[in-house]
Amino acid sequence: MKKRFSIQKTITYLLLSVAAVISLLPLYWVFSTSLQLKSYQDEDLERPTSYVNANPPKMFPVGITEYFEHWGKARDAEKIGDSEQEAYHRQVMDNIVTDMFSGFRQLFQQNSMGLWFFNSLYIGIVVTLGILLFDSMAGYVLAKKRFPGRNFIFWLIISTMMIPSQVTLVPMFIMVRDLGLMDTHWALILPDLSMVFGVFLMRQFMFSIPDELIEAAKIDGASEWKTFWKIVLPLARPGLAALGIFTFMNVWNSFLWPIIVLNNAKLYTLPVGLKTLQDANLADFKLLMSGAAIAAIPMIIVFLLFQRHFVKGLTLGGVKE
Repeated sequence: MKKRFSIQKTITYLLLSVAAVISLLPLYWVFSTSLQLKSYQDEDLERPTSYVNANPPKMFPVGITEYFEHWGKARDAEKIGDSEQEAYHRQVMDNIVTDMFSGFRQLFQQNSMGLWFFNSLYIGIVVTLGILLFDSMAGYVLAKKRFPGRNFIFWLIISTMMIPSQVTLVPMFIMVRDLGLMDTHWALILPDLSMVFGVFLMRQFMFSIPDELIEAAKIDGASEWKTFWKIVLPLARPGLAALGIFTFMNVWNSFLWPIIVLNNAKLYTLPVGLKTLQDANLADFKLLMSGAAIAAIPMIIVFLLFQRHFVKGLTLGGVKE
């Protein structure tokens, strides 16, 4: 039995590892392409060739290999005291590094990448905090409070998830226009301060919080708000982390709604800015992949910081009423 379980576990981990590698290949290609040299010397054709047109594809950045080759030659020249050759190879190394990161430098020097990044970051943070607050409050009420029509209200809220977001674009646009919020960041923040999926997730997670703790807090004289803030929210931290990751990812990658309500380039979020960058530099894959790499970095950092709470939030959120 133990041997059979060990074999099954090994096969499972092997399959999961293969799936993880396959799913990470596109992300790896984005970062690899962003660090490729603008051109390299093809050994067969003996002429400069674009890395994008290379056959087979250059999955490993060409510049890194050349950098270490010249680093080794510089060390050899240093050992034999050939200062001229050492200086030459170190200059080539500096040129390679400059070329590899030229896409990132061009993004921030010739475009508004820094401003777009800041816009996406602060909008994502504000919307995420708003959704965590309002959806956790709604989930707490729907899970722990007894009142007539509670289940009906919950299912009514859940039923709105069946409506495609594209259907609400025109009504939402009319509301934003009539409120005078067009071409402002408020048009991106206010409509997203609550999310139906967040209400569902937090309600399901709130069921795992013992009622005895809430009753004990009330007996000790804690107000409704203090009970929610001091008792419920700390216990709901894994669920909040999972919802926070979902929300920030959704806001960070949002493209359709921002491109509809924003016209000022200084107000663009990062996905919209990258789209304008793509239209202007359609053939510059190094520049485009550098922008995509910058857009992916915050998502990777957020997930790595909160992955423990994220997994726990998903597993504990399945408690039934």
